Amino acid sequence: MAIGTGIFLIVVGAVLTFALNVTVDVVNLDAVGWISMIAGAAAIIISLIVNAQSTRTTHREIYQDRPGAQPPPPESGTRGV
Repeated sequence: MAIGTGIFLIVVGAVLTFALNVTVDVVNLDAVGWISMIAGAAAIIISLIVNAQSTRTTHREIYQDRPGAQPPPPESGTRGV
């Protein structure tokens, strides 16, 4: 979802910077456009970094044998015979 938001911010920023020839006294639309494009690029980069980190994680289940402890339940899709 963050990649889509980043692309949206880049597109809106490009439209504000390059396509509009309107002068507004209160806000500089060129500056808002550049800020929006930078924020969009940052959102895409951060999203790619977070996604790359989440694909490298591994999950392990550790069972310890203790006297009197119940055995672990079977995994889903397997039968204990």
